[in-house]
Amino acid sequence: MQERQVKHIIIGVLLLITIVFIGVIGYMALEGFTFTEALFMTVITISTVGYEEVHQLDDPGMVFTSVLIIFSFGIFIYVVTSFTRFLIEGVFRNYYKDNKVKKRVQRLKDHVIVCGFGRNGRQAAVELIDHNKKFVIIDKSHDRVDIIREETDYLYIEGDATQEETLEAAMINTASALITAMPNDADNLFVVLTARQMNKKLKIISRASEEKSDTKLRRAGADNVIMPDRIGGQRMAKLVVQPDVVEFLEYIMLQSSDDVNLEELSCQNMAFCFINKSIKELGVRNVTGANIVGLKKDNAYIFNPTPDVILSANDQLFVLGDPQQLEKLRQLLEKGDM
Repeated sequence: MQERQVKHIIIGVLLLITIVFIGVIGYMALEGFTFTEALFMTVITISTVGYEEVHQLDDPGMVFTSVLIIFSFGIFIYVVTSFTRFLIEGVFRNYYKDNKVKKRVQRLKDHVIVCGFGRNGRQAAVELIDHNKKFVIIDKSHDRVDIIREETDYLYIEGDATQEETLEAAMINTASALITAMPNDADNLFVVLTARQMNKKLKIISRASEEKSDTKLRRAGADNVIMPDRIGGQRMAKLVVQPDVVEFLEYIMLQSSDDVNLEELSCQNMAFCFINKSIKELGVRNVTGANIVGLKKDNAYIFNPTPDVILSANDQLFVLGDPQQLEKLRQLLEKGDM
């Protein structure tokens, strides 16, 4: 909509310049006016201000003036109306902010692209903010983009996420992950296919509504597929049979808390002194107070690993603790001491 408004103004200005050019040439040719006289005569004719003519017009001059008024009046009103709408509707302000956001997006690296700003997309944005992760939202709905623009500080792109040009504008080549949360499974499938072709290393998480879409999305290149309806139904049933378990896990994993967090820590930057050492030798519980509740080793998950499990630089730790305990553990892993 903003681009369309700008285009209207540009077209109107070009038409106005054209009619001024025709008026100047016409008065100089028909009446023998100088350039300054012809320009003045053209301006007062187009604007219909009613000043007296520079010189008395003959018959061809009067006919030319009449034709000039007929054609120029509509163009003049069109330009004034378009420019007024441009200012009144806030298009100029939005256009300025969009350009500013565009420049910020172009500098993004290791960020997340969120396709769709519906219920799932909004929640994904909240979680990414809680984890200090940079992201940009793509949505083709002008109304939803207006909400993002007016009510948040999120980076955004108004466009179709199924188009390569839109994903390129979101800097997909430098992104680390993509979340496609659009309500239509076919659109999500197309986004996954396109994104996977454009960035082979990209981590892709897709939303799905229908059971059969899960397999198709994974074949297309999605690393994970989330089905909100299935998860919602399972959670409601669990709340009936095991309410305390569900609420406990939700408190740990889904809610922002200053008391306890479950986080994933990479051993990639682990201090050399800890490589090929056991969890017991690391002394996580005694030194930091945090607990290792899970481990990902060689693409396999180990729940509640025993103290004799050997750590390597390729492992991922799942750790439970408060923010201070988790920070101590990060320092321990990276520096080898406190």
